Amino acid sequence: MFKNRFSKQLFSSFRDLLPILVVVLVFQVLVIQQPVPDALRLLAGAFCVVIGLTLFVLGLEQSLFPLGESMANAFARKGSLFWLLLFAFCLGFSAAIAEPGLIAISEEAAKIASQGHILADTDADRSRYALGLRLTVATAIGFAVLLGAVKIIRGWPAYGLVLSSYLAIALFTPFVPAYIVGIAYDAGGIATSTITVPLVTALGVGLSSSIKGRNPITDGFGLIAFAALLPIIFVMFYGLLR
Repeated sequence: MFKNRFSKQLFSSFRDLLPILVVVLVFQVLVIQQPVPDALRLLAGAFCVVIGLTLFVLGLEQSLFPLGESMANAFARKGSLFWLLLFAFCLGFSAAIAEPGLIAISEEAAKIASQGHILADTDADRSRYALGLRLTVATAIGFAVLLGAVKIIRGWPAYGLVLSSYLAIALFTPFVPAYIVGIAYDAGGIATSTITVPLVTALGVGLSSSIKGRNPITDGFGLIAFAALLPIIFVMFYGLLR
């Protein structure tokens, strides 16, 4: 069964990545009109991407999705609001802090900030800035998932949290340092990526499936949108406090 699922997912991953390869090759040959540099390395890299994407998707299906849903069900049956909310916060925080994209953008932001003389041009200051940015975004994601769990429990509509977040972002933007605005706007999209999205989605679906009167379709989704907005506000405050 695993071999059959692996072969199907392998084909699906190749099919999904094929348009990217076609676009690159077409523009390289027809527009730039130059041979593909190091074609063998390009093919080897594409093969690694297909294998990696296949294993990643299978891993989500085999572990992260079932784990998130089962733990949400268990906490809902236990009936302890405190432990459920603590679990939601810790899940969001730990998933975001491990995001490769967040690590990369934090280091790049620290590098550019030091070049712009916003902080001292030392490895220690850059490391502290990058770590502070990562912790800020991860804390925001944790609170977003916590509030998302409260939304499901209370039956609040998702648009209320989303619209209030957009309003807060619009109000805060003119008052924060200009250099932090772009970083803040990118923070949410970066943090809600490969690790965070499946875990948060599994939590929302599992929790809404376990609570009487909640619909997994209407109540289980929408947490990602809120989780993408709250880091913008947190990073703006991070820029104000530095």
